[in-house]
Amino acid sequence: MSTAQVLRSRFPRVSADIRRIGDTATKPLDEAGKLGWFTVIGIRDMAWALTRYRKEILRLIAEVGMGTGAMAVVGGTAVIIGFVTLSAGSLVAIQGLASLGHVGLETLLGFVSAFINVRLVAPIVTGIALAATVGAGATAELGAMRISEEIDALEVMGVKSNAYLVSTRMLAGLVVIIPLYSVGLILSFLSPQIVTTFLYGQTSGTYEHYFRTFLRPDDVFWSFVDVIIIAAVVMLSHCYYGYNASGGPVGVGEAVGRSMRFSLVATPVVILLAEMALYGVNPNFNFTV
Repeated sequence: MSTAQVLRSRFPRVSADIRRIGDTATKPLDEAGKLGWFTVIGIRDMAWALTRYRKEILRLIAEVGMGTGAMAVVGGTAVIIGFVTLSAGSLVAIQGLASLGHVGLETLLGFVSAFINVRLVAPIVTGIALAATVGAGATAELGAMRISEEIDALEVMGVKSNAYLVSTRMLAGLVVIIPLYSVGLILSFLSPQIVTTFLYGQTSGTYEHYFRTFLRPDDVFWSFVDVIIIAAVVMLSHCYYGYNASGGPVGVGEAVGRSMRFSLVATPVVILLAEMALYGVNPNFNFTV
């Protein structure tokens, strides 16, 4: 009998505790590995989805953009993202006025809007809104298909379930996020101007001067790149948790909760890493008095 077997036979409770601690320590790494491999498979099957499941991709594009059921009545994801970014842009103007007012620089609200909305507020708000609407719905839908064995039925019929269910949703999300973010970015520009000029009485010429001076086209371009990356992360993570759901209806609800927590953490992390990579050394603007 080996030493390990002797220890397990003499100290069964200690051995069980050690095994449980080891499983707890390695579970996050195991989950990260599964998510990484799921990502590789999903990206690989995109070409298959484009050639075999075009109608499904078009249906999902319409569903992601306009929603279904009661969500479609109010205008779908586009209206939700628009109103959320509109509110966030208004808060940027209010907080900017409160902060700049302490140093007598209220005229720089146009700079605050052009700088903060493009680089930080609009991408994060759009990513969170996308996760809360499209992502959570995808997790619930795929989770319901998993517990009702519909995904297994697709595999039995010879359909590549990963390509049909995951890759198509990834492609739809990447396509739809561009017009959705365009709407959100425009409204995030419009709301601070309305708050600044109509509510606080600043002249529109002063606001537009600083706004146009500090609004850089390359910042807008990289903002779109950030949002596309966020959309890919959100769709992949939500599809992963829904595709691998288990435990009945309760398990589906838990999968939705885990996917939302992941998205709420991953979205700011993506923005943080992108901002550090793009502007960590050089902020790409010069401001002198």
